Amino acid sequence: MLNNEPKFRHYYDVQQLLKRFGSYVYMGNRLWDIEMTGVELKKIHDAGLIDDLTYTHAKLVLRHEHELEQKRSQNLKEEQ
Repeated sequence: MLNNEPKFRHYYDVQQLLKRFGSYVYMGNRLWDIEMTGVELKKIHDAGLIDDLTYTHAKLVLRHEHELEQKRSQNLKEEQ
């Protein structure tokens, strides 16, 4: 990995990226938060504030976190 490549591993890292642009997301439901973060990320990218590589890395993290959260939700429903 090159030094100038974005280093996103967790949802928190993507939140910190949005925070740099004054965007905070809290919907009260983690799944909704992840989805809305994706919307905000796209707006920032479309405005030309972040490059394609940063956008792609952040979207991959969001997709992964979304899948994990869906699995958590399903497991909780099955346990009930």
